[in-house]
Amino acid sequence: MASRGIKVGIVGASGYTGAELLRLTAQHPHFELAVATGDAMAGRRAAEVYPSLQIGYPDLVFSEFDPDAVDGLDLVFLGLPHGASMELAPSLVGKVGCVVDLSAAFRLKDTAAYPRYYGFEHTQPNLLERAVFGLPELHRADLRSAELVATPGCHVTAATLALRPLVEAGLIETTGIVVNTLTGITGAGRAPTDTNVFTNIDSNVIPYGLLSHRHTPEMEQEIGAQLIFTPHLVPMSRGLLATSTAPGAAGCSDAGVAEAVRSFYEDEPFVAVLDVPPATKSVLGSNAAHVAARYDERTDTVITMCAIDNLTKGAAGGAVQAANVALGLDETAGLATIGLAP
Repeated sequence: MASRGIKVGIVGASGYTGAELLRLTAQHPHFELAVATGDAMAGRRAAEVYPSLQIGYPDLVFSEFDPDAVDGLDLVFLGLPHGASMELAPSLVGKVGCVVDLSAAFRLKDTAAYPRYYGFEHTQPNLLERAVFGLPELHRADLRSAELVATPGCHVTAATLALRPLVEAGLIETTGIVVNTLTGITGAGRAPTDTNVFTNIDSNVIPYGLLSHRHTPEMEQEIGAQLIFTPHLVPMSRGLLATSTAPGAAGCSDAGVAEAVRSFYEDEPFVAVLDVPPATKSVLGSNAAHVAARYDERTDTVITMCAIDNLTKGAAGGAVQAANVALGLDETAGLATIGLAP
């Protein structure tokens, strides 16, 4: 399938993640947009809502969802609420080449976690078993020819990339881990709320989801450890920095931590391992993840960090990367590795 003309549908294209998918689809050498739905914005030009899309999509108008319009497409991205994706996916899997879901509907293998963390019963356990977690750095082999991909959450991507190499190397304990993230306001979505209005976010930092954030079980599933997670909204448009601490295991050392992370990501096209703390501006607009890790002998603690763009590597870019693998394309197709800095 590695030829120009892969027909792409984006269901829920009018939100921030949908707009990022449109941007990435426009620059992808093999993708050809066929459908872009946005029920709340149906009838409006995409470039009216997002002027940045003017050159790439001068005539694109958001449409209401029509199942016939996506039937037979090579690739369909779902940028919908969790419950809506869960209900829609069964009608698409097997009728399109690959479904890449950006909600949490198919991320968690334990169906019992859905009522507690998402407030609904999972009604598609068979499809849930078939879904492949869309983090190629961990699940590349399973993603090849996958029919349903569950794109990880942005916080999960950053925390997992920072911590999983150290768990696998046995250099940190798998309890007592603390994950704190700082994320741009686009992570709160496009719909105006008390959280994301300018007067509340400007010059302000807001922790949320204390003790019960819904990404916690997803992190624990992918990292392989028990942890406590607290995200914070900060007054920037996009970007995410995860800073995690973990008790060192027997034999942990600063040199060992650095070597474990570098070895884990030695051949990864989108992960750079740094000797200094990463910064969100360095990865802005790219699909890159910048990771750094150190060991503090005085407190027997490992500190590990990861910076990503929450809309790119943390959502739409990660989804495109996973789709590239599933469709047998060059994994890096259509994705930048260099951020928009300065």
